[in-house]
Amino acid sequence: MKKVYLVGAGPGDPELITVKGRRVLGEADAVLYDHLAPESLLELAPPDAERIYVGKKRSAHAFSQEEITGLIIDRARRGLTVVRLKGGDPFMFGRGGEEVEALAEAGIPFEVVPGVTSPLGIAAYTGVPLTHRTHTSVVTFVTGHAVEQIDWDKVGTAETLVVFMGLTAIGEIAREIMARGRSGETPAMAVRWGTRPDQQTIAATLATLADEVARAGMKPPATIVIGEVVRLREKLDWFERLPLFGQRVAVTRAAGQAAELRERLHALGAEVLELPVIAIEPPLDPAPLARAVECIAEYDWLIFTSVNGVRFFTEALDRSARDVRDVRACVCAIGPATRRAVEALHVKVDLMPERYVAESLVAAFAEIELAGKRVLIPRAAVARDVIPLELGRRGARVEVVEAYRNLVPAGAEERVRAAFEAGRQPHWITFTSSSTVRNFVELAGRAALEGVRVASIGPVTSETLRKCGITVDAEAREYTVEGLVQVLLEMQAWRC
Repeated sequence: MKKVYLVGAGPGDPELITVKGRRVLGEADAVLYDHLAPESLLELAPPDAERIYVGKKRSAHAFSQEEITGLIIDRARRGLTVVRLKGGDPFMFGRGGEEVEALAEAGIPFEVVPGVTSPLGIAAYTGVPLTHRTHTSVVTFVTGHAVEQIDWDKVGTAETLVVFMGLTAIGEIAREIMARGRSGETPAMAVRWGTRPDQQTIAATLATLADEVARAGMKPPATIVIGEVVRLREKLDWFERLPLFGQRVAVTRAAGQAAELRERLHALGAEVLELPVIAIEPPLDPAPLARAVECIAEYDWLIFTSVNGVRFFTEALDRSARDVRDVRACVCAIGPATRRAVEALHVKVDLMPERYVAESLVAAFAEIELAGKRVLIPRAAVARDVIPLELGRRGARVEVVEAYRNLVPAGAEERVRAAFEAGRQPHWITFTSSSTVRNFVELAGRAALEGVRVASIGPVTSETLRKCGITVDAEAREYTVEGLVQVLLEMQAWRC
């Protein structure tokens, strides 16, 4: 029999899960996860692992607690490694104690992997330390869903009081506390979705917090903090001051290539919606690329116009009897990302244009003799013909081979529709190629972008957008992912 692991998923930001929590998820045969556990963490589990949503909301329970425990025990007895993924920490108002009691009584081996509990995450991400030498050395945690069961004489005067699940009862809670002599001017705050890019914070006083919550329309789940430490928020808040905080940004790159842009945007506070409208696949007929690789020593120039071209060329090289020692050609890379991909193979890049578009690449060859030179360009099945045509006019013998295809990924239409119809459409959508533009328009139509600002990685992509009748609100000056991020920062600073 394998183990059951109760794993704390942390307060909301998926990066706050522990190293052990990540490792255990990667070994799971079955994952039972809660409403407050970030669903993106499920990607850490093996693809064939069973995933069961057992979440509980105030208004609806997918399973009773007894049913959840039964599911865990059943799968453990089948010999599966089970991860019970719980928001926050399993032992902090998460009923983890009840679950491990049941496991112990059933003779099921288990481990508990702690998580960052929501008050600690909220404290860090709102700039409100729960303890502070000047203000408090005592913190009290209570659950607020049953106000009448709390001994407010004991806890109401706590220097820092943290209330779980008390948002709907905050008015009653405040009255109970003030009735015990706590000043209505005591600083207080309510925080919803703490540590997430859509974190919502309402800071007020004990006497006014309920009214402010109602005025803002804040809904559970939220955590309340009451005490003098809340005054420090104005000075110490860092998260909600990140330059892209509050901005939802859609990323349309292929799923396997979105990480760099996603991580940069996330670090700047943005909520990132991954909407891959393009998938990169091998060519239907690999023979032309294979033949070119077999003759690789005969080429004078090897031109890469994308990281994907490097990747699929390298894979073809690995399948052949050749290796990088057979590359006699000079190598041209269209931009820094492509250059890094080439240099990762320990191959020198001899030429890179000043601007990362086809026209600039052609211009970079202006002083280079091309008459009679053999040039190989491994690229997408559908691409602009500027480079082969212009180099051909200079006398080069250009051979273009299909190295990969750009396709619309399965399920893309449903993902796009959900993102744009859920009432939380993005503030920005980013396009990094003409293919992403055409595929998006095919999937959703240009009308879907009404009210959404559009950011383009460069002039070629911008031209495609305009041909589709789409206004370009921002265009990167450097045609890279970092250039795209920088123009978003500039636009946000301008708007502020």
